[in-house]
Amino acid sequence: MAGPPRGSDWRFAGAVSAGGTPPRLRLPEIAFAGRSNVGKSSLINRLARSSGLARTSRTPGRTQQINFFVGRDEIVFADLPGYGFARVPPAVKESWKGLVEGYLEKREDLRGVVVLVDVRRGLQEEDARLVDYLDAVGREVVLVATKVDKVGRAEREKRLGAIRGARPGAIGFSSTCGEGEAALWSELRRLVEHPTRPGGR
Repeated sequence: MAGPPRGSDWRFAGAVSAGGTPPRLRLPEIAFAGRSNVGKSSLINRLARSSGLARTSRTPGRTQQINFFVGRDEIVFADLPGYGFARVPPAVKESWKGLVEGYLEKREDLRGVVVLVDVRRGLQEEDARLVDYLDAVGREVVLVATKVDKVGRAEREKRLGAIRGARPGAIGFSSTCGEGEAALWSELRRLVEHPTRPGGR
């Protein structure tokens, strides 16, 4: 990529729910995963510099499908359903599990997965299980600690240090002020231009 696509360069490219077939876009793809209240949509919108690309909601678990966004016909962002605090029936959560696992294991153009955690809560059990699962199926993981603007600098460094102790290279990120944006885009370019795991073309 010559540079990250911004604003009007992005478009919604389709969605898939449990039992459906995802769109075949034939472009390098990055997935975004995290707990339902971790700020995933806000991070995607910040990267795209488009406030309304990924829908944000005050209700955790509102996204019940995988949404795909294309930037300048160069890269695809896949917004996965959140987990954790989603207030949905167990049967719905189970359908999400099948949808997401099928996508993560079989998607040919998937280059890597950005796993988001809230810096104030650290790497929780569900997050760690997801990272272990992605490692097991051979997917590149970029761990991002969101909402770093919500804590003071000393506390931020302490909490980031703990997260990096579990996953070296974790990136601190703020969707509000853009801290960590350049570092994350650098990682995304690496995944797109130098795929090293299954899913690269």
